[in-house]
Amino acid sequence: MEDLLEHITDPAALRHRTLPDLEAVAKSLRAFVLQSVSQTGGHQSANLGTVELAVALHHVYETPHDRLIWDVGHQAYPHKILTGRADRMGSLRQQGGISGFPRREESEYDAFGTAHSSTSISAALGMAKAAQLKGERRRVVAVIGDGALSAGMAFEAMNNAAASGCDLLVILNDNHMSISPPVGELSDYLTSLMRGRYYAPASAARTGKPMAETPFFEVAQRQQQEAQGWSAPDTLFAKLGFAYHGPIDGHDLNALVTRLRDLREARGPQLLHVVTQKGKGYPQAEADPIAYHGPGKFDPKVGLASSGSSSGPPTYTQVFGRWICDMAARDPRLVGITPAMREGSGLVEFSQKFPSRYADVGIAEQHAVTFAAGLACEGMKPVVAIYSTFLQRAYDQLVHDVALQNLPVLFAIDRAGLVGADGATHAGVFDIPYLRCIPHMGIATPADANECRELLSVGYAQDHPVAVRYPRGQGPAPHTPSELGDPQHLSEEIGRGEIRRLGKSGLLMLAFGPLLYEALKVAEGMDATVVNMRWVKPLDTYLLRHLAPNHSRWVTLEEGAIEGGAGSAVVQWLQREHRPRDVLVLGIPDTFTDQGDPARLLSRYGLDANGIRRAIAQRWPQLAPYPLGGNRES
Repeated sequence: MEDLLEHITDPAALRHRTLPDLEAVAKSLRAFVLQSVSQTGGHQSANLGTVELAVALHHVYETPHDRLIWDVGHQAYPHKILTGRADRMGSLRQQGGISGFPRREESEYDAFGTAHSSTSISAALGMAKAAQLKGERRRVVAVIGDGALSAGMAFEAMNNAAASGCDLLVILNDNHMSISPPVGELSDYLTSLMRGRYYAPASAARTGKPMAETPFFEVAQRQQQEAQGWSAPDTLFAKLGFAYHGPIDGHDLNALVTRLRDLREARGPQLLHVVTQKGKGYPQAEADPIAYHGPGKFDPKVGLASSGSSSGPPTYTQVFGRWICDMAARDPRLVGITPAMREGSGLVEFSQKFPSRYADVGIAEQHAVTFAAGLACEGMKPVVAIYSTFLQRAYDQLVHDVALQNLPVLFAIDRAGLVGADGATHAGVFDIPYLRCIPHMGIATPADANECRELLSVGYAQDHPVAVRYPRGQGPAPHTPSELGDPQHLSEEIGRGEIRRLGKSGLLMLAFGPLLYEALKVAEGMDATVVNMRWVKPLDTYLLRHLAPNHSRWVTLEEGAIEGGAGSAVVQWLQREHRPRDVLVLGIPDTFTDQGDPARLLSRYGLDANGIRRAIAQRWPQLAPYPLGGNRES
């Protein structure tokens, strides 16, 4: 049989296809997604669940003239394939390749760049308003998951939509998942819509059974349509000004196409409730959508290998997960909080051992931070486990609700620095600048796994807010404290660094975080002094004053933004101290970072040992003759 997908180079090729043709395309598309993503790594289960939806949308709507926005973008690979990027899927999430998320620079079909959740309805409403103001007949569709719908921003947009008078379709892609299982009353409410609207079979999608194969399914659809005129007046969405439609089977192309054709001409805000199954069509992903949410490369015939025990040092996330369990066992005041990132943040074991002190608040970073502030006000010791890029979403709460009141909240900030394949939208390069300017805030930068655990404990013991930032993946081999440091001057006290190598060349290298180990590689050849600073705020000014007289050339190293970062803190301190020094600040330049292999990205930004050496040699040519990793020679 001819593979029709090979002839779909843009969505226009779908517009006049028959329903059997569309079903054939969907079958081939699902197989293509499974095979392609298994070779590159990426978001697998979410994309397997939106195959029919992507086909139906591009069949019914005149994209790119009509705007289509995929919330978060975890589920947009079928959309990318249908819009002329099938031949580039082999470069997915790689340096120079296509993004794992919708990106305006990549295609005219990517109407809005997404990657953080719950932005689609706001963006779609803005586009619909623009079309209204310009007198254009342009249809706008936002596809949002049930997990993303739980965020406040989505409801802010819906609250505004009815008053706008704009034509807008919101498709609720309800697969009963975000990354972790759903939490909260909204998930229960969506389930009740399916149970109470002649539509009990819809809940079969949550158990993995094909809804369209249920005998009651077609009768239920007809009854609902006849009795309710395709919409329901008594839902939460209706009270927000949306005409509610559904729920319908998101894997039934006939139902999708029929309903979308009707809604294409509807006026005002419309919401179509579509029930899908994450991992649809691949039994392993259907059974374990969490494991297949964002796997690396794997053989689809075999599935993911058993995790087992891994060799080498633990990941920073694993270190945090063990630390919080140990600390919770000692301190009954500890409460662990996550905004829907239990697995990614290393809180699975904690959630099982301490369920009453575990809080998954859903995709609600703002609430997570202020919730922690409320706990701290009452004498509890909250620990907010959050990715650097997601903490940005709660900045006002961080400033106003935690820091202004000087509350002892510990922020365990994962994915700090370069994150690899997820690219600019998930890179944690801005946390040092946006945290450093906040009064009362402490900022720790552990250099390895042992130090991460150590600094988490120090931060937890403080009576003010502290952030401990650590990168993705495994850290360098655990270190032994240097004999050169004052034993009373190490980690027991906040804001204390340590000398890791004492040199005689007058070159001082101040490392914030794991770049310490790149600095140590460089230092041997340049006879440099290397300090593991450990804390950005407060700086170890005692140690800096001690070293300043014998070091005229300073280098600061951080895996974060240079503008306002740790190096800036050192330069500002030198200015306040009236200690003029020649300072080379190395870090992420004033740009959004690329996607790709983390080691290659580190090299690209000049933060590996060779890059650091080149930067030093360019700044101070007299140091250039000393070979990397060699001995100093005259």
